[in-house]
Amino acid sequence: MKLAGSDAQAELGKPAGGWRRRAFEIIFESDTPEGRFFDKCIIVAILVSVAVVIVDSVPSFRSRHRDAFDVAEWFFTALFTVEYLARIVSVQRPWRYVRSFFGIVDLLSVLPTYLAIFLPETHALIDVRILRLLRIFRIFKLTDYVEEYQMLAEALAASRRKILVFLSAVLMVVLILGTLLYVVEGPEHGFKDIPTSVYWAVTTITTVGFGDITPKTDAGRFIASVMMLIGWGTLAVPTGIVTAEMTVRRLPPATPPRVCENCGVGGHAGDARYCRLCAAPLVQPPRENAQSPPPGLR
Repeated sequence: MKLAGSDAQAELGKPAGGWRRRAFEIIFESDTPEGRFFDKCIIVAILVSVAVVIVDSVPSFRSRHRDAFDVAEWFFTALFTVEYLARIVSVQRPWRYVRSFFGIVDLLSVLPTYLAIFLPETHALIDVRILRLLRIFRIFKLTDYVEEYQMLAEALAASRRKILVFLSAVLMVVLILGTLLYVVEGPEHGFKDIPTSVYWAVTTITTVGFGDITPKTDAGRFIASVMMLIGWGTLAVPTGIVTAEMTVRRLPPATPPRVCENCGVGGHAGDARYCRLCAAPLVQPPRENAQSPPPGLR
């Protein structure tokens, strides 16, 4: 997802020269040793900062290492603040970066720490723990440095219609069967209303099954068993849709089967040079990027 080369230059504007151009090449491009080193350092900082936030939420660790966690948090906040400001000053169109998805993510990665200064824990309007947990959004900064995220996002976008149809079908199933359980079991067995019954149907068809509500009648248990079996097949559908889309995007273009012009035998490998039956030379397929020869040389 990291903008590189002409993409970054077209979207954000690459400075003509000077230190801003050099900073742009290091921060927004990855085709130099300095750019790759910058990416690796930021990735490590993101992972360590998120780990600090997670460990800081454990009361026993927080009580013993409060000062160390505070120092680490301010260090990462200062680091990401410098990175955010460096991104702004190193582009020709900084407002476009600020309004972009990654610009907002970069801002959210530093904003909670500064807001916590003005919103102490005794404040009645908001608990500072919410601001601390918001720092976990730094993990989204990783999407700017891993190209595979882009492929996953494209596969999800291409599959959105199929997934939407699938979710609509699941919604109809849980609504119908949840209502049916409300009629069969009734309030005396915990199914006090249709929303509660639909909640049970969702937890059952997703094979989660919290167990706070269970059918007691034979008919209710039969319906629950059917929903559990449906749930097994339901979980595989969205996975198959997205996986198929990703496979299509990864596979190279299909090449037509090669047939020997001498004996007519087909099924040769793409890199085969001779027929497997008569050993006659095979006609090599044209290269996709090969330029056609001038008219005088045809």
